[in-house]
Amino acid sequence: MPEGDTVFRAAHQLDAALAGKELSRAELRHPRLATVELAGHGVLGARSAGKHLFIRFTGNLSLHNHLRMDGLWQVGAPSARWQRPAHQARAVLGTTDRLAIGFHLHELAMVRTDHEHRLLAGLGPDLLDPHWTDQWTDEIVGRLRAMPTAELSTALLDQRVMAGVGNLYATEVCFLLGRTPWTLLSELDDQQLARAVDLSRQLLSANAWRAEQSTTGELRRGRRTWVYERSRTGCFSCGGRVHRAKHGAERVSRVAFYCPRCQTGPVRDGQH
Repeated sequence: MPEGDTVFRAAHQLDAALAGKELSRAELRHPRLATVELAGHGVLGARSAGKHLFIRFTGNLSLHNHLRMDGLWQVGAPSARWQRPAHQARAVLGTTDRLAIGFHLHELAMVRTDHEHRLLAGLGPDLLDPHWTDQWTDEIVGRLRAMPTAELSTALLDQRVMAGVGNLYATEVCFLLGRTPWTLLSELDDQQLARAVDLSRQLLSANAWRAEQSTTGELRRGRRTWVYERSRTGCFSCGGRVHRAKHGAERVSRVAFYCPRCQTGPVRDGQH
């Protein structure tokens, strides 16, 4: 699933391309939205909130979507070649000089702009919110402290705790904390929990404006992560073997990567 920085960047690309312009082309290829007519509406802007994306139009209208695993927004000139087949397009928004195509968009819906907050009511603080305050860090630590039997990686991924972290960053934050993904929150003190929040924000912020996601600070292929997807190449820190195993509930289990040399704590059976 895309990380919050991917959605953040998509929103800014849409905002830069469409804001302040009138739509000359608008196609919403979804059964519930087939009768919605947006051509002629002005675009007020686009914004992200965690992994949710909103495009706002005149008339108190917002197009809400979630990228999930395979969603993508392509923004470019009207004549640009589409990055995916046309049958995968769910939204096509065009002005005289720009075209935005949303492929495989999920949870696509038109909502009142002044009702956007209702869709976000269950989310924790957005880690990429430009108005972030230390009070939100304290709030998140309080939420984490209230779930002592939760595993660290699962808690980091819980959008109700804080919004924006996906599997890549959850894995890498665990590594930077020196703890395995299955470490129970009860084993961490408030300072460690606050560091987990700060690391999550730092990694998302560092990658918000570039396509290449890096947690090590290096952008060369094969050197961008510490342990994530490095089961063949080894730990970027010590060079030791990186193990992988599932984490999270069975119905939404994901693959976690960890280095037994650099990280302490419990592991799940079946690691390899």
